[in-house]
Amino acid sequence: MSIKSDRWIREMAGQGMIEPFEPGQVRDGKAGRAISYGTSSYGYDVRCADQFKIFTNINSAVVDPKNFDESSFIDVQADVCIIPPNSFALASTVEYFRIPRNVLTICLGKSTYARCGIIVNVTPLEPEWEGHVTLEFSNTTTLPAKIYANEGVAQMLFLESDEVCEASYKDRAGKYMGQRGVTLPRP
Repeated sequence: MSIKSDRWIREMAGQGMIEPFEPGQVRDGKAGRAISYGTSSYGYDVRCADQFKIFTNINSAVVDPKNFDESSFIDVQADVCIIPPNSFALASTVEYFRIPRNVLTICLGKSTYARCGIIVNVTPLEPEWEGHVTLEFSNTTTLPAKIYANEGVAQMLFLESDEVCEASYKDRAGKYMGQRGVTLPRP
């Protein structure tokens, strides 16, 4: 397996792997300095869309991945999401991904957020998975934390295998195939 460079990412994006695609690093936003997104040396920095699901304990529900209670979240559409202390929020990437059959994609949080106690958690994007990536932002601090929509939040790293996998996510009819927007747990 090898990690792929910016040249490979631009080539694959031209084949529809990432849409919309930014071939360079964007650092300036509408209100001045933005958290960067776009192609980096060995990865792609994704943006967060402006629709968030913020976890709330208002209904005292039990968090159960086999029987998830959607009332545990409040929906917010905004340019900024405020995550309560010691809580989390879900969002999705602006970008839609189509992962090739011989590629595994790993998502890591950006250091700007990590240095503020905000952790980004995403499971790997398996070969032949496609969709908007659901992102989880954990606020590990005792203070409210901000997430900015349409700015960089995480970096995708692409690992290309020397051989094609026997069974891809598509072959297994994975339950999160083709997801659009924020997708909650499915049993």
